[in-house]
Amino acid sequence: AVMENFFGIMKSEFLYLKRFKSIDHFKIELGNYIDYYNTRRIKAKLKLSPVQYRTQFVHVA
Repeated sequence: AVMENFFGIMKSEFLYLKRFKSIDHFKIELGNYIDYYNTRRIKAKLKLSPVQYRTQFVHVA
């Protein structure tokens, strides 16, 4: 279920919005998207990016 959710989001935010010149271009852009998804994308539930969410506990302690 988690992977299905990720692929659904990836398709709507990334795949359907771009055109790729080649397979190599697609691979580079996919790597960039995964980095964005894992570090900078604001999660609706948390209202924070994953990095902000993880580091907020370091600042509290």
